[in-house]
Amino acid sequence: MTQSESSQSPAAVSKLETETHVDVHVLDEQSDFELDMDRYQRLAISVLTGEGVTQVSELSIMFVSLDSIAALNEQHMGHEGPTDVLAFPIDEYSTQSPSPAGSPLLLGDVIICPSVAADNCSTNKGSYPGHQGSLTDELDLLVVHGILHVLGMDHADDRERNQMQQREREHLIGFVGRNL
Repeated sequence: MTQSESSQSPAAVSKLETETHVDVHVLDEQSDFELDMDRYQRLAISVLTGEGVTQVSELSIMFVSLDSIAALNEQHMGHEGPTDVLAFPIDEYSTQSPSPAGSPLLLGDVIICPSVAADNCSTNKGSYPGHQGSLTDELDLLVVHGILHVLGMDHADDRERNQMQQREREHLIGFVGRNL
């Protein structure tokens, strides 16, 4: 993906409601890279439905600048400097407990910095079959990674990390195969 000004305004929003009533809001609040908002919306819906989210739910994905992610990282994680992805779960997700009638489950927010992702592309090349080291491949990985965090997965120990990476690979391989 080339570095250029987006043809859409930085606050461009893409929204899609599927038959599973999963709403994914994708916002582009950065101007360093032109991004395919529809792609990340389709990927998010694929991950959510693949993880069993079928109740009325909402998720937001926001692409932000280096300064924005650095501020969020310091404010919420206590870490100085930018990072590639932050995930903020809102309502606790459970496949066993639907939300009250008429009340959507607010899954949370995934915040991604394309500038940090661009720096990590070559490092993460080959991290899943199909990751060729492009910005699109890296952003795909971060979208899936962030959503799995919102749904409660973590990588604090080897077992959790292996399980999360396996789910990432499965989602990415399935999505890339359908979107060639």
